[in-house]
Amino acid sequence: MGKRPIILISMIAGALWALAIVWGAQRANLPFLPPQIALPGAFILPGLITLLMIGRLAQRRFFDDSIIDGQDFSPDSAAWIDQQVLSNTIEQLVLALVIWPFVALTLGGGVILVMGFAFAIARLLFWIGYHISPPVRGFGFAATFYPTVLAAVWSILAWAM
Repeated sequence: MGKRPIILISMIAGALWALAIVWGAQRANLPFLPPQIALPGAFILPGLITLLMIGRLAQRRFFDDSIIDGQDFSPDSAAWIDQQVLSNTIEQLVLALVIWPFVALTLGGGVILVMGFAFAIARLLFWIGYHISPPVRGFGFAATFYPTVLAAVWSILAWAM
């Protein structure tokens, strides 16, 4: 199977994941936690996953003389992949940081708690998938990105109505 079909399947699976996370969390009748309580809880697991990524890169540098002094990673090396994963994770976290507070206000804190847990799982899948083969990372990307997009749209519609 070529790269595009794998990526397309991953995108569709990520969209279904997003629907299950955002819609499922609302249908579960989770308590409407205030954002100031829910937001720290929603970001703790994504933060811990990011901590693992940073730690893994530090460990790679410490044990490899060719990169110990901060040299660039060789393209397509395991360390380079880890750096790409960390960069994308930071991008996804920034997006979540600016959107999830509004989601918590409109859809409830329980929704973003579920989104935070799902984010952490999706990032791990992205990380593992990237090491297996770059196209395989598609599900992890989509499963992180699409819930934030869907929750943003859903929140705006809920707020506007």
